[in-house]
Order: sequence, then C-alpha cells, then structure tokens
Amino acid sequence: MVRTIVVPGDAHIELDIPADYIGKRVEVTYSLLEEVETTRAKKTMADFWGILSDKTASDMQAEIAKSREEWERDI
Repeated sequence: MVRTIVVPGDAHIELDIPADYIGKRVEVTYSLLEEVETTRAKKTMADFWGILSDKTASDMQAEIAKSREEWERDI
C-alpha cells in the first residue's frame, strides 16, 4: 500500500504506480486533510449506546480489562 500527502500546485496530480500494481485494480481517493482530521473525533463507549446489547458491551469491557492487565503485568 502506498499512502502520501501532497499539496497540488495546480489541478493535476501525477501518480507513479509500483510495478506490482500494474494490471491490478487500484483504488484512488482524495480529500482535504482538514476534512479528514475533523471527522476523526475520538469515540467512547457512550457513542455506541443503544447500538450494542448489554451482553456485548459487557463482553467488550471484559476484553479491554483483560488486555490492560496483560500489558501492565511484570515479565
């Protein structure tokens, strides 16, 4: 995968395609970086209220707690 940020000098951007991409389907998208940064607001569990069942939410919290314990243990 190739990902880069460019500042176009005019209405055209030239792309160099890696040799192993030639003949294959390649997705090309562009957007203003400012737009992307504003849509990446940090999500909390409250953002998913009503979407997840109580069981799923508690299972997720248990997994999170377990992974935190694994990182904090002495090796």
